[in-house]
Amino acid sequence: MTADHTTDHPAATATGTGPGPATDTSPATGAPSVSRAEYCVVACADAWRGDGEVLAGPMGVVPSVGARLARLTFAPDLLLTDGEALIIGPDGATEGWLPYRQHLAMVTGGRRHVMMGASQLDRFGNQNISCIGDWHRPGRQLLGVRGAPVNTLNNPVSYWVPKHSPRVFVERVDMVCGVGYDRAAAAGPSALRHHDVRRVVTDLAVLDFATPDHSMRLVSVHPGVTVEQVRAATGFALAGADDGAPCTREPTAAELSLIREVIDPAGARNREVRG
Repeated sequence: MTADHTTDHPAATATGTGPGPATDTSPATGAPSVSRAEYCVVACADAWRGDGEVLAGPMGVVPSVGARLARLTFAPDLLLTDGEALIIGPDGATEGWLPYRQHLAMVTGGRRHVMMGASQLDRFGNQNISCIGDWHRPGRQLLGVRGAPVNTLNNPVSYWVPKHSPRVFVERVDMVCGVGYDRAAAAGPSALRHHDVRRVVTDLAVLDFATPDHSMRLVSVHPGVTVEQVRAATGFALAGADDGAPCTREPTAAELSLIREVIDPAGARNREVRG
């Protein structure tokens, strides 16, 4: 597991909060405040901390900004792609060619860390992006299983959920696409070789599975969010929630500058996560 990176802010209690919502500027410095989206960006970036030379697979605006931030700061060996056949730099410039056969070799050999979305997630990290309701006759058809089983069984996976709600965080997913810890263990040693569900980042909190039974654990809440808000938005009991949670770490001044001036000057991150 990657290390948790939190600040020295006071922990949020089960009924209280950590630091309040950011204002337009910092009273002490007059610097622009940190948006909720920017806390999400650094939390996503930290998912790749310590990975070394692996292929990043961010899905979504905030994870994509996070992957580029990681590459520009603490993860210089992280490999980024254009989603097709090229290795690119943080500025989009071509750095190399990645033929499909080589891409597949990296995926199946544990050398990619993908951050996927999820329509449903349960306490053990089983993910659904296929359908809502009985899969024989679903009430809603979604993307389909796609590459989720291969991703989760063959390389590290994290998840990005831009709207944390009980509709996403459910007791039992309607269909398993991404394989969670309980089902991987039941499938046997071959399923566990590269299985590693690392982190879940949402618009409210950061979560992981660093518990004895690999059930989901509350790692941190974003500033302005209470533990009770996270609990109310989750359809099952979260490990660690009874003890409160620290606040998600602050972006450094250098990170904020990169996010705002280099990586995402148009502010697309703030359209994916408001506040």
